[in-house]
Amino acid sequence: MQLMQLMKLMQRGFMFSNWQKYFVGNSFWQMQRSRKRFLSLLFAITFISTLVIHNLVPDFIPRWNDHQAIAKSQAKPNAKPNQQKQLNLPVTPSTSPTVIPRQEIRGVWMTSNDFTMFSDRKQLGQALQQLKQLNFNTIYPVVWNSGYVMYPSTVAQNAEIQPFIYRGAEGQDIVADIITQAHQHNLLVMPWFEFGFMAPPTSELATNHPDWLTQEIDGDNTSITAAGEVAWLNPFHPEVQKFLTELVLEAVSNYDLDGIQFDDHTSLPKTFGYDRYTLNLYRQETKQNAPADPNDPDWVRWRANKISAFMANLNKAVKQRKPNLIFSVSPNYYEFAYKQQLQDWLGWVRQGIVDELIVQVYRSDLDDFRAQISRPEIAEVQNKISTGIAILSGLRNSNVPMSRIYSQAIATQERGLGISFFYYKSLWGYGPESVSDRQKDFQYLFRSPAPRFAIRNYSSF
Repeated sequence: MQLMQLMKLMQRGFMFSNWQKYFVGNSFWQMQRSRKRFLSLLFAITFISTLVIHNLVPDFIPRWNDHQAIAKSQAKPNAKPNQQKQLNLPVTPSTSPTVIPRQEIRGVWMTSNDFTMFSDRKQLGQALQQLKQLNFNTIYPVVWNSGYVMYPSTVAQNAEIQPFIYRGAEGQDIVADIITQAHQHNLLVMPWFEFGFMAPPTSELATNHPDWLTQEIDGDNTSITAAGEVAWLNPFHPEVQKFLTELVLEAVSNYDLDGIQFDDHTSLPKTFGYDRYTLNLYRQETKQNAPADPNDPDWVRWRANKISAFMANLNKAVKQRKPNLIFSVSPNYYEFAYKQQLQDWLGWVRQGIVDELIVQVYRSDLDDFRAQISRPEIAEVQNKISTGIAILSGLRNSNVPMSRIYSQAIATQERGLGISFFYYKSLWGYGPESVSDRQKDFQYLFRSPAPRFAIRNYSSF
């Protein structure tokens, strides 16, 4: 009704007879009055036009706000220009940029240490509700750990690596329940394939498929990591690549997940790769024997490129199933990742096969922490995709005070970077402060919401 009245007023204002009144007459004062009336009419027409446009295109406003929010998240950080030297590492040619909008990451990993919580539907719901209230927006629940998957897997059964199935306290599919409840709280869910190419030497995966394992030059096929003693699957072996790809695609196809994540274990320690299969492959492709020195640049580059090729193929396979899925990687800082773990994640970003990057920077010294998050390669990636820093919030045997967590988080935010905490239970389950005090600090850290749930179907952007 109001719109029709506004249109009628505009029609009356444009009638030629009314315009004629203002321009006829020789009196100076009449001309002055006409001028004032004309200006008043012009103002009225402008005001009415604005109201009409606003009523005619109401759907434009929310979409504009959405794009404005994305533009803000893409703004360059206010940090000073980085003065550090670029790393003297291989440069991979850039390809077309990713189409996934950049968003602020406010995430937390859910590890096997959190299993009691996310196997109980009520406890899980309370935990996710708390994360929502504290304005987190993403969770990374573990689904591949110690050679086993957390969901019913035909792939694992066919490979004869898992004689049991993880179930919740009520017999529920744990992964499905996590995704369903998290989406109810507008949290993105990116299942985390934590172990990558690692497997405990006593697992069925290692014992039933010894030909899938690689080794060091002295024949040793295990190493000591934060997860204990582990064997390493050979990332260059086609059967290993096929197995891990099928495992990932199984999760992608069976669950309504928002993304998948791989960390610093989707790699290989530089001292490995001296198994018979890899040595023969290297000899076939280069016409040379593999160097005895694991630090040999050509040997490092050849193995790193092989892992990069696998990640590119894995990304392609995933995107064919679900084009909008977020392909997330959480590695160590680049120089260490490439030289020590053969993980060229900067090359992956430049090739357009990574949609989200979270760099693990677990440091106790604040100056050291700031130096690491100010590296030029992080700034480069930040201008292309959603980028965050992984901050250690505590371990079972190592509490982290909230003052350190908070100061590192502020330093990260000042550079326009997102944050993900390792791991859920240590957010307020460990530490010298009370649960309520730690939660208050997280609440102040994320004072306003930054939802990501709205871009789960972002194809319209």
